[in-house]
Amino acid sequence: MRDPRFTELARQLTAYSTQLKKGESVLLDLYDVPESFAIELIREARRRGADPLVRLHSAGISRELLLGASETQYKTIAKHLLNEMKDMDAYIAVRGAHNIAEQSDVPAAKMELAMSHMRKVIDHRVKKTKWCVLRWPHPAMAQQAGMSTEAFEDFYFKVCLLDYKALLPAMNALKRLMDKTSDVQLKGPGTDLTFSIKDIPAIVCGGNYNIPDGEVFTAPVKNSVEGVLSYNAPSIYRGIPFDGVKFEFSQGKIVKATAAGGKTKELNKILDSDPGARYIGEFALGFNPEIKEPMRDILFDEKIAGSFHFTPGQAYEEADNGNRSQVHWDLVNIQRPDYGGGEVIFDGKVIRKNGKFLAKSLAKLNW
Repeated sequence: MRDPRFTELARQLTAYSTQLKKGESVLLDLYDVPESFAIELIREARRRGADPLVRLHSAGISRELLLGASETQYKTIAKHLLNEMKDMDAYIAVRGAHNIAEQSDVPAAKMELAMSHMRKVIDHRVKKTKWCVLRWPHPAMAQQAGMSTEAFEDFYFKVCLLDYKALLPAMNALKRLMDKTSDVQLKGPGTDLTFSIKDIPAIVCGGNYNIPDGEVFTAPVKNSVEGVLSYNAPSIYRGIPFDGVKFEFSQGKIVKATAAGGKTKELNKILDSDPGARYIGEFALGFNPEIKEPMRDILFDEKIAGSFHFTPGQAYEEADNGNRSQVHWDLVNIQRPDYGGGEVIFDGKVIRKNGKFLAKSLAKLNW
């Protein structure tokens, strides 16, 4: 029996997010997703006159490839994937995982080796194609969120099928505000941070690239970050769970990094991946009204209502501060009162307090 939500989501991805057109080629990159949803994506792409190409993946097979990763292996893989990507006009990735920690025992050096080659494929996809990436709601995600499978699926489709278009006027107002802002201060429990975003553009994310969506991002001037930042949302990176991450900054660089639960060593290993991993590549304000609690899935957590994320590593070229790294780790702080509150201050003026925007033009971004 076909779930009508599958059709609705497939239609949103092909008609709104990637806006497929007649004669375009689209790569459907599917990781452990139901065959029935893959079929809906193929049908919706064809309804718009596009030509779908499908790649099917398994997290377990990906893990095995990574465990034995070699330079020649990933050089060859990246070469062929890049050639394939060059033939695509659009890219839709749906990534499921029966076990969210499937790659947790892959050595960091193997992950870094693979990413050093795959970066060129990702860069081409981001710069040269229309693209959209989302998770698939496996029971493992429901467990991660502390929800029943049925309740999580209902939440998932409610979040992913949000009317993003209706939020665009307020998102554009926030973009205009960020574009004219020079100095930013973030305050809250364990956090007192200052930096500049002068002359770095703000980018609206309204359901075109990530689903779920709901953020406006920019980047700090690379050497401008000063102070201390305590993240209060749990995270998972390279299959390793992290809690209580705290950074101290001087001249833009993370000079001290700690994590709860004895994970400080693993945290610093990630930050020592390359020189750019200790600098920040992204600053974003999140405001999806349907996402309230973290679940260690960054595509959801970075859009939590009343949150911001401050990201060690690679900057996006659309909002570029020049930082380059294999790492791009969206760590999240939630500023709603139930998480301790906090303020976002632009050029000395509080623009968001305890997770709620104060200006009338931004009110639709409040939960």
